[in-house]
Amino acid sequence: MNRTDATQHLLEAKRGKRLTFDAIGARLGRDKVWVAAALMGQATMSAAEAAVVVELLGVAPEVGEALQEIPMRGSVRPEDPLDPLIYRFQEIVQVYGTAIKAVVNEMFGDGIVSAIDFEMDIQRREDPKGDRVVITMNGKFLPYKKW
Repeated sequence: MNRTDATQHLLEAKRGKRLTFDAIGARLGRDKVWVAAALMGQATMSAAEAAVVVELLGVAPEVGEALQEIPMRGSVRPEDPLDPLIYRFQEIVQVYGTAIKAVVNEMFGDGIVSAIDFEMDIQRREDPKGDRVVITMNGKFLPYKKW
């Protein structure tokens, strides 16, 4: 079973069981964002983690095997995303990306923020003008080497 088919099975089972990513993460001892990425084919689970998911969601063992495969990260779709939420994140990077880069480089020097040694948290904050989405991204700074 390939990762795309596994994702479809996993999301259908998750919906059928009425489970949240947070609830699955609690069973795995993992964050809800990481769990969502793994179920959607963008992170690799260990055999033990995959076994928990297979049992919890009641999916076939082949789905658990697919969860253990190393994914082709960032391969959700090559064209511009059509989903408005994903498009808006892309828009944020297009509008603020150069400013983010300038501020990071000013504070840390010439380098990048790791997407490998990385954590993300998503929270809801109530606000009288409309609830807010609070996204915290935390990545290790990796300086460029000179040789």
